[in-house]
Amino acid sequence: MAKRQIFLMSSSAVHGYEYLQHAKNDITSFFQRNNVSRVLFIPYALTDYNGYTDKVGGVLQRWGFRCDGIHSFPDPVAAVRDAQAIYIGGGNTFLLLKTLYENQLIDPIRDRVLKNAIPYVGSSAGTNVATRSIQTTNDMPIVYPPSFDALNLVPFNINPHYQDPPVDGTHKGETREERINQFHQLNSAPVLGLREGTTLLVDGEKAQLVGMFKSRLFQQNQEPVEYEAGSDVSFLLKSKE
Repeated sequence: MAKRQIFLMSSSAVHGYEYLQHAKNDITSFFQRNNVSRVLFIPYALTDYNGYTDKVGGVLQRWGFRCDGIHSFPDPVAAVRDAQAIYIGGGNTFLLLKTLYENQLIDPIRDRVLKNAIPYVGSSAGTNVATRSIQTTNDMPIVYPPSFDALNLVPFNINPHYQDPPVDGTHKGETREERINQFHQLNSAPVLGLREGTTLLVDGEKAQLVGMFKSRLFQQNQEPVEYEAGSDVSFLLKSKE
């Protein structure tokens, strides 16, 4: 099997930075290392496909990469088959996964990334669908996909935009950690909490955290563990149900 190349961001927007600017060096290095000059963007997590593609494409074009929206192709499966790289943006994870199923793209994307080592970039919802399931998304279920099972490019779950409870906060609803613990009452998959500004970079069987902040790993019946940016978390790629 070819070496998978996967770049999973917690978010596209980070406080104090312009859109995607926090990850500019890492994204450009990722594409250049994989000889990518054109990117297939999948905007299915929002409803304004043209506007979303223009927003992402405008940034990528300034960085030297051509960006085409999958909706501009008559056959989305053929577009995936011919893509140099695939980028799935954020928005609503339920809408995104439902549309991927409707367009019969789950298996084609998975095959391209895992069998042909086509680089995959995900942000927020695009990161959620790269994992085993979307059960640890923060999004509202505005539509109902046929399954919560996702692309399974990595064999664990991620919680993008992971937030710690504020010190002396007055909100008494569940914290993000409590919600993940509720997931683990019924599911054994590890959950990697990616704080905004943090990315998981997968190169074959190696996985590394990059970015500006720590990440928090949750495993069933274990205490959460914090991992610094730069940490090797390749052991997660061996996760099993």
